[in-house]
Amino acid sequence: MNHEETQELSVTPDAVAGGTTQVSDEVVEKIAVAAAKSVPGVAELGGDVARFFNAVLDRVGLDRVGDARRGCSAHVTNGAAVVNLVLVISAGHPVPQVTDAVRAAVTAAVESYGLRADEINIRVDDVAMDTPESPTP
Repeated sequence: MNHEETQELSVTPDAVAGGTTQVSDEVVEKIAVAAAKSVPGVAELGGDVARFFNAVLDRVGLDRVGDARRGCSAHVTNGAAVVNLVLVISAGHPVPQVTDAVRAAVTAAVESYGLRADEINIRVDDVAMDTPESPTP
């Protein structure tokens, strides 16, 4: 073979590099918050103290600080996620229906990223009385 010729290497689809993939807790928190916010009847996420500090941040122009993970914590171990959410429910929406829908939405979202949702724990912290989503009687 002439040294000036280009050699062609064959690459097979089975040739995949090894290694590990880890998904951070923060990524799961963002996924869970987006899924929970998409459920009708969820006014917002976060407990009283978190909402107070976020309202202060909103007033001083830092309204995006912490928004992606507000009201959520998650822990990922060996591809399994445990998610804890704190919700504010819109007035007029039944708590069991909203929390069941949130649990289903968060589970589907987490699992769509290749993780297993072991637990979706929800604490309803407040009811929003003046949200536009509230059904009219």
